[in-house]
Amino acid sequence: MNKRFFTLPEEKQQAIINAGYRVFSQNSYKKSPMSEVADAAGISKSLLFHYFHNKQEFYLFLWKKCEQITMECLIHCGCCEQSDLFECMHRGLQAKVRIMKRYPDMGRFALKVYYEKDPAVRSAIQSIIQKYGSYNANASMLRIDPAQFVPGIDLKMMYQDMFWATEGYLWEISQRDELDADQIERDFLRMLQFWKSIYLRKEE
Repeated sequence: MNKRFFTLPEEKQQAIINAGYRVFSQNSYKKSPMSEVADAAGISKSLLFHYFHNKQEFYLFLWKKCEQITMECLIHCGCCEQSDLFECMHRGLQAKVRIMKRYPDMGRFALKVYYEKDPAVRSAIQSIIQKYGSYNANASMLRIDPAQFVPGIDLKMMYQDMFWATEGYLWEISQRDELDADQIERDFLRMLQFWKSIYLRKEE
């Protein structure tokens, strides 16, 4: 990668990154041409290749950028400092909404990458998935106080249930032409309230 990319104004960097997220979120890695990325970013294809040597390098840069943006936003929202699971999830939601407003196609890109099978990029993708997945599980599960939940509940199954529901919802909305970050936040808050009503111990 040409380090001159980072000398560009932040707005121009963001335009190129968002163009990449948009194009790669619409098709597989193999069927996403760099010419479309350049057009979406408002630059020439040759200039795009001046900053990134090839499509693979740009694609993996975008994937690593996903990790960086997500972790920075989670930390900024105080997600990792919470001792209450649902407050942690709420702050995680706030982080996702902040990301969506600045990088509207990043979520769809991440879902597309998660299922990408192309051998040219698959191993690099998986290394980040495993790193982030391990961090996410540890940061959330280790702070759960069993006393606040319904007696006898399987905490890992509860967490998995909420994770699957969230992934299913994200997949559904990713099929829409436009994403409404505020509506997504409202939907998630309703889900959080529902989970609290069924999983938290009732006060006697």
